[in-house]
Amino acid sequence: MCGIVGLVQPGLPPIQISPILQRMSDSVVHRGPDDEGFFVRGGVGLGMRRLSIIDLFGGKQPIHNEDSSIQTIFNGEIYNYRNLMTTFASRGHTFYTQSDTETIVHAYEEYGKKCVRHLHGMYAFGLWDSRQKILLLAVDWFGI
Repeated sequence: MCGIVGLVQPGLPPIQISPILQRMSDSVVHRGPDDEGFFVRGGVGLGMRRLSIIDLFGGKQPIHNEDSSIQTIFNGEIYNYRNLMTTFASRGHTFYTQSDTETIVHAYEEYGKKCVRHLHGMYAFGLWDSRQKILLLAVDWFGI
């Protein structure tokens, strides 16, 4: 399973957040040896270590929506992601990966914080909405 890390420190410049995220990510490298990714903007930093299972080449995280205003890091698996992709594509959403992670940002766009009601699987994620300045942290219903 992957490892996710993050911090919110309003007023802390990105140049100070980045090395903190790197150290945090390094501490969970055993959870995701295949890749790492970071998002830093303003006082928000999200990071992840990836164990590649779905969309081995296109699922690099963080994953964002069409205008990059929503960013997410994710650990786990969304079992119904293909059905969600079909639904969201029919509503005009554009996907740039085949990753289950990308369905999270579009579910958030459609349903807001209630998006977790539509995600079937085992997961934990952090999502940053830069327009509304909301950090959503979620874990599946059973805490797997």
